[in-house]
Amino acid sequence: MSNTGRGILTIVSGFAGSGKGTVMKKLTAEHDNYALSVSATSRKPRPGEKEGISYFFKTREEFEEMIRQDALLEYAEYVGNYYGTPKDFVFSRMDEGRDVILEIELQGAMQIKKKYPDTLLIFLTPPSARELYARLKGRGTETDEVIAKRMKRAAEEALSIKDYDYLVINDSIDECTRRVHEIIQSAHHAVHHEAEFIERIRTELADMKIRNSITG
Repeated sequence: MSNTGRGILTIVSGFAGSGKGTVMKKLTAEHDNYALSVSATSRKPRPGEKEGISYFFKTREEFEEMIRQDALLEYAEYVGNYYGTPKDFVFSRMDEGRDVILEIELQGAMQIKKKYPDTLLIFLTPPSARELYARLKGRGTETDEVIAKRMKRAAEEALSIKDYDYLVINDSIDECTRRVHEIIQSAHHAVHHEAEFIERIRTELADMKIRNSITG
């Protein structure tokens, strides 16, 4: 944990079929210092969805007011509905010392990275394109046409992997989860996350230098 005690903001992206959701569930089940971000949306709740757990449900007017108030880390509109990440929810969890994880696509990830350069970006991928196809096919829930579209989208997304901080190959759920955990915990000790400690140690050293010069 960082000397400042504040959590790390991490974005996890990956191809459809890369296992992002499974890894996130395992990560949060094994470690209680993680919090998955909850998105806001202007669409109506579906059966079984709960306020504050599935989404923060807003009217279109309420969501647009959030946009005007700059209350979102990122947002986008899909099929006539808004989706976005509320700042208050994320930052309050980070202030509590929780490491907040956002499982979002590349467009939103780049929006947040531009606003908050300290954000940690991790991209998950299967070990090969052939394995990605096999996983999508193995779901048994999508037509060949949909799978072909997802593979095409993956080829486009692959062009942006270079913009991420870390690439984690998901060849084993257990191993992939361990790698993601280690990356996030290591990030706590990056210099830009230790500003408070650095300032304190510099002040202490300067003070000792002054006192030593006086006593000497």
